[in-house]
Amino acid sequence: MKILTVENLVYLTKKHGLKNIFNGIRNEIYKDFQNWDTFNKCPRIANHSNEGVIELMPISNKNVYSMKYVNGHPNNYKYNLPTVMAYGMLSNVTTGEPFFISELTFSTAIRTACTSVMAAQILARDNCNSMAIIGNGAQSEFQALAFYHLMGIKHFKLYDIDKKASEKLIKNLSNFSSINAIISNNTFDACKDVDIITTITADKAYRTIIDKDMISLGQHINAVGGDCPGKTELSRDVLLSSSVFTEYTPQTRIEGDIQQMPSDFPVTELQEIIKTNKGYTRKNNEITVFDSVGFALEDYSTLNFYNNLSNKYRVGENIHLISKTKDPKNLFSLLK
Repeated sequence: MKILTVENLVYLTKKHGLKNIFNGIRNEIYKDFQNWDTFNKCPRIANHSNEGVIELMPISNKNVYSMKYVNGHPNNYKYNLPTVMAYGMLSNVTTGEPFFISELTFSTAIRTACTSVMAAQILARDNCNSMAIIGNGAQSEFQALAFYHLMGIKHFKLYDIDKKASEKLIKNLSNFSSINAIISNNTFDACKDVDIITTITADKAYRTIIDKDMISLGQHINAVGGDCPGKTELSRDVLLSSSVFTEYTPQTRIEGDIQQMPSDFPVTELQEIIKTNKGYTRKNNEITVFDSVGFALEDYSTLNFYNNLSNKYRVGENIHLISKTKDPKNLFSLLK
């Protein structure tokens, strides 16, 4: 079985090029959404505590079983740990034998940004050139650069309750000379006169990060931070005034911003648009919301992408995770 460490992932990303990584994972996710009906799907399995949540995210098709382990602990900065930590695995459905395991903290940030771009490419109005990023933590650079590389967004308005986080984001984007990023004084100012709004806040609580008076007709909103029960970013009025799109609706109704709404609140799954290959026709001045919670299929796509990339560049270490004996019925022989 092959294992990829965070060092391997960083090396592959630099070797292949960040723009190529974004494009490759975005295309892999899109392809797998086209094959939506071939996958066995379920909402993720979550264990909640007062400090955070630990989740398992399984999905499979007739050939491959994929599983992701991921946590979300907003106070981890006190221990010098990331809010989110993850790893993932691919196994052979025929035998159950795992053949690939990988770090998924770094690559989850990439795949989340790629999924946001995929949704915006489908739902946002044409010729977008500006974006607000609300919440400037660990995922913010990946969101900004994915939209820069894949949609040509060059103008960013940033806001975080911790100004140091915004300053960190400004510094990390400064190497890209064509990007213009400024820090806004508040959420209202950040959302004004932009084409796309992305929210990626970390607080595990019901919050109204975006209210109706902050948004304008024709905007597209990627609501990424509301991703577990009891955690939201958009007000009910925003949802009521928008066309809302989801990944896997049974999971989003539990975890997403639409957990605030009745069980029959109308939404459209992205796969319904992607499978038809006809695109989405926006109504005049329509506000669109992608209520993104992160779905196991996106991790399956990312693991497959990095597995293939590691084979191309011959990166990764083969380890013996599963015991093998001459007689598979004689496990005790390992002790002899």
